Amino acid sequence: MNPQAIGKPLTRIDGRAKVTGAARYAAEFNQPNQAYAVIVSSTIGLGRITGIDPAAEHLPGVLAIISHLNAPRLPYNPHKGGIDPSYGERLHVLQDDQVRFYGQPVALVVADTLVRAERAAAALRITYDAQHPIVGPRDKQAKPIAPEADGRLEADNVRGDPEAALASAAVAVDITSDIARQNHHPMEPHATIAAWDGDRLTLWSKSQFVANEQEEIAAVFGMAPENVQVICPFVGGAFGTSLRTWPHVTLAALAARQVGRPVKLALTRRQMSFTTGHRPRTLQRMALGATRDGRLTSIIHEGTGETSRYEQFIESLTSGTDFMYSCPNVRTRYRLVPLDTGTPTYMRGPGEASGMYALETALDELAYKLGIDPIELRRRNEPRIDESTNRPFSSRSLMACYDIGAERFGWAKRTPEPQSMRDGRLLIGMGTATATYPAMQFPASARARLLADGTAEIESAASDMGPGTYTSMTQVAADTLGIPVGRVRFSLGNSDFPPAPPHGGSQTMAAVGSAIRAACLAVQDLLVERAAANPRSPAHNMGKEALEWVDGHLRRKGGAASGQSYAEIVGAAGGVPVEATVSVARDPEIDNKYSMHAFGAVFVEVSVDPDVGIARVRRALGAYGAGRIVNPRLARSQCLGGMIGGIGMALMEHTSLDARDGRPVNAHMAEYLLPVNLDIPDLDVLFVDEVDPHVNPLGVKGLGEVSLVGMAPAIANAVFHATGRRIHELPIRIEHLLGV
Repeated sequence: MNPQAIGKPLTRIDGRAKVTGAARYAAEFNQPNQAYAVIVSSTIGLGRITGIDPAAEHLPGVLAIISHLNAPRLPYNPHKGGIDPSYGERLHVLQDDQVRFYGQPVALVVADTLVRAERAAAALRITYDAQHPIVGPRDKQAKPIAPEADGRLEADNVRGDPEAALASAAVAVDITSDIARQNHHPMEPHATIAAWDGDRLTLWSKSQFVANEQEEIAAVFGMAPENVQVICPFVGGAFGTSLRTWPHVTLAALAARQVGRPVKLALTRRQMSFTTGHRPRTLQRMALGATRDGRLTSIIHEGTGETSRYEQFIESLTSGTDFMYSCPNVRTRYRLVPLDTGTPTYMRGPGEASGMYALETALDELAYKLGIDPIELRRRNEPRIDESTNRPFSSRSLMACYDIGAERFGWAKRTPEPQSMRDGRLLIGMGTATATYPAMQFPASARARLLADGTAEIESAASDMGPGTYTSMTQVAADTLGIPVGRVRFSLGNSDFPPAPPHGGSQTMAAVGSAIRAACLAVQDLLVERAAANPRSPAHNMGKEALEWVDGHLRRKGGAASGQSYAEIVGAAGGVPVEATVSVARDPEIDNKYSMHAFGAVFVEVSVDPDVGIARVRRALGAYGAGRIVNPRLARSQCLGGMIGGIGMALMEHTSLDARDGRPVNAHMAEYLLPVNLDIPDLDVLFVDEVDPHVNPLGVKGLGEVSLVGMAPAIANAVFHATGRRIHELPIRIEHLLGV
């Protein structure tokens, strides 16, 4: 590889298509003779359907009304993709009369126009035998359970004797926290267009995991996966909500088969609040014990997250606590509370964003109690190895992040006493917190094809919900092949392409990028063989070890001649393209040898208006150690998005449920508060130069998740510094700050 594109801040290859409207999203792949489907959602939170009035069937344009009374019994063959809960069974939509949560699809109206479908859906009358649901983890009837083991998470971990160490600690803090349920609310709502051609099904569907959607729908309908094609070239934001295949995809396919024509089904913003997952509400206890000089002697982290009754959704709520700081006595415990709600799902920074909030706010409280600067306290407890596994870190630049971040942010200008900084009548506070996220790499595949004109085509069933996948993957291919970016065409979002892992978990570059690199190298090897077999080639009868690729040309090692170009080698063999498909995965020995994570240090300045209790972020900075940065422009954009998401988590986002029936009372954008332009202050992003040869061949770790993780605790810590009031509930609201 001759780096020419990697590391350069190239503009987005797909940018023009997006701003001109040429990029097509799921709901825009309209088909001839297309019908429209509208979901009728349950208006109770638990119970059973007792009747459905069929009168709406006679309204103009209605093609079908499908419910459990007339829906075909679908096979729902076993299938669990890597993103699906490993324990429990997914919702079998329209297969019985049971209502498991508010908003569950209970009927589907199909009509020749959207307006007619909506009118009939509104007219459909359904009666229920309602029961009282349990929808909050603090409900007296809610019973925590230990999650079933699935090979990914141990519910209970302990080293040393943390209870005894806490009891004997010179200084201790013991806090509880409550983080609200959140919904993803991306710009693009969920949508699917389904079309059957005999036994073959095509789905134009919003998905972060097209290979899994293909396999899931094939399992639901009892058909071969190769007879299902999922197409999704662009995703208009997702943040995890499109990782799973939700019931609306099944309903679109079912409706299309029932009416014998293509069907479009698009969810409303309201429906997205209860049918496509959410960040689970979490309750946590964090207890820390320390010596007078700030050495941690005990860490106890107990976390509880909500899940549905029919599946167990788990996330890494307590995982970061196990390795983040040096401590001989650590206990973590994770529990689930089954509730009468839909199954949660991963939301940006899943688990770590909530768990690190508890750890980092408790550590900040300990720092004030000890009279030690919060950064210095973290420095005194910086581990040399991952003490939970006794493995070395493949790389860990946390202290370097704090060093460069503190200098740029001006941390030294902070006066340490709470309520000691003002700007006129506004209280000013500064806070900091650590961010971390594992450097994952699932198996991935890619296809590289060299054409007779010397251009390259690269394909992988990856997705792009906004981080710049089209651009960064093109950069990897261009550098590996030694050709300009303009001579590479990268295609994604099609289940017919080589399979890729979910577009989540900050692993797309690590997984798909490594696969693309390997596929390009494989194509080069095939071209060497072709050149060596050609009597007219300068490389005739030469072995691979005697040749090298330089700037897209094959030449003798150390030779002065420019060598043969891709076009010349392909053209000499009749112009037949050369193609290679390669699958890659991380070596298990590497996984067993190193602890691999991205790290970051986040700094925030807030103002609090003491008269009205409003907290605002005035400026923020994130410094990250995330391995190699393929495209600094895209990487900065990723971090800005994560930091903005953290502002929402800390100060605004909260899905509120009516305890009587589980109805989300703010299932619309008027009352589900999200950061808008006026809420976004001066944001700064820095990257530590970090070389990690172990994580993957590209040396990348990912930025999408880690950039959100530390933001909420840094804001909460800044609010304490401004007001002297420690708030352990998110979001921090006006009522928390009145009278400071």
